[in-house]
Amino acid sequence: MAELQDSVVIQKPVNVVFQYASDLKNSPKIMENVVAVEKLTIGETKVGTQYKETREIRGKKAEAVIKFIEFTPNQSYAVESEHNGLRVVYTYQFKENGENTFVDFKGDIEVNGLWMKLMKPMIVKILKKEDGDHLRNLKNVMERE
Repeated sequence: MAELQDSVVIQKPVNVVFQYASDLKNSPKIMENVVAVEKLTIGETKVGTQYKETREIRGKKAEAVIKFIEFTPNQSYAVESEHNGLRVVYTYQFKENGENTFVDFKGDIEVNGLWMKLMKPMIVKILKKEDGDHLRNLKNVMERE
């Protein structure tokens, strides 16, 4: 079972919601701690596309490379980040319902090594605090535009 889960209905067509959500350059608008995003690969977003994300956490900047590991336009995508024995996978499913879009999110956290296994509950708590509201923020931003 995923450590992080959420869902939301956005009053916009699925193609509009998917395009906005899968463009990680929009992350600073929907994730409070994300302060910058830079696309590292050229071309349209697809499996293998990478972005560098910078977050500010307690006054310190932390960078991570985010890689698309699944990408089905207007249906779903998944991104992963790996660093020091920690692998985080965020998966998004999009379903059209008339003029609305249902977005389902799951966040899986995998750890390697004894130290990381001991730290996992704290890591989950931090990620819930940092990213827990991002779907509601996405909804708010998209419905205002």
